Amino acid sequence: MLYQYILKPLLFQLDPERVHNLAAFFLSQKWFHPFLRCVNWQRKCQGIDLTTSLCGIPLKHPISLAAGFDKHAHMVKGLHQLGFSAIEIGTVTHLPQEGNPQPRLFRLPKDQALINRMGFNNGGAHAVARRLPVEGVVLGGNIGKSKVVPLEQARDDYQQTFHALHPHVQYFVVNVSSPNTPNLRKLQDKAPLTELIMALQSINRPKKPILLKIAPDLTDPQLDDIVEVVQATDMDGVIATNTTIERSGLKTDAHRIEAIGAGGLSGAPVRQRSTEVIRLLRAQLPNTIDVVGVGGIFTGEDAYEKICAGANVVQIYTGFIYRGPATVIKILNELETCLKRDGHTSLRQAVGSRTQAL
Repeated sequence: MLYQYILKPLLFQLDPERVHNLAAFFLSQKWFHPFLRCVNWQRKCQGIDLTTSLCGIPLKHPISLAAGFDKHAHMVKGLHQLGFSAIEIGTVTHLPQEGNPQPRLFRLPKDQALINRMGFNNGGAHAVARRLPVEGVVLGGNIGKSKVVPLEQARDDYQQTFHALHPHVQYFVVNVSSPNTPNLRKLQDKAPLTELIMALQSINRPKKPILLKIAPDLTDPQLDDIVEVVQATDMDGVIATNTTIERSGLKTDAHRIEAIGAGGLSGAPVRQRSTEVIRLLRAQLPNTIDVVGVGGIFTGEDAYEKICAGANVVQIYTGFIYRGPATVIKILNELETCLKRDGHTSLRQAVGSRTQAL
């Protein structure tokens, strides 16, 4: 109530990146963490077993944080207090980089969406590694290509970041699907992607789960290639999906969209396509390979849709911006209601229970 009707209207008057930096300040302060725990009073357990796992890593529940919110690993402890079962930092690159020129983050309230062209702004792998690990938190390392590194040298660039973060995270996500680094999506093609993943697997000692984050804009034949690569390279999971470059069907004025320009669209407009991709992947991949759902999750019903499509874990970002600090707790309450309504006593019973589109 406080966020929805008082704080959010005020914050949405300010520049989105300025608000993000303000949130980052408070979430990184130890003295502020006890206040964050106050969201837990809204939790209303209904006796449903919400435990799940991510590539063999036990999780208390399926609601985790997508990469992009905490690029520098400054906010991990604060975000953990808000209830996330896992936190994915990054995207982290080997070299520090400022990202694209501002403004580079835009709200589309009519569509419950964001457009961003941040450009992997982060302090570099070694600076991020110095802030890790964080005790008691399941951490994922989302890694991408440094902008100044040519595609021909991407393999070595990813390996450097992988090596720096390996001692400190529980799993890795290979990001080749952001639209905001020039030519990055070319690495989703079968041959370069296979080469990249095999290069990471060759230094993955001791072995930690590696997942691939893919774009929602891939065609079905391209998704077939992804399935082949994932199995051939012994990957542990796929995250479906990243942001989209598609702009059709938006409620926001077309002139406003044109003025914003390039960037990845996230939020409610991506929900349906990301769920379709989850269903396609779950139908083709063996159960030993996990599917993580992300894209347009605002409510427990949204999360439930992706779980029933085949995701055993889901990630949120844009929904967190729009619903505020208690988002995880609210989604968990709503998710339990969905599970109970359909006669499930555990989350695991619902995973993949609706692999055919309704």
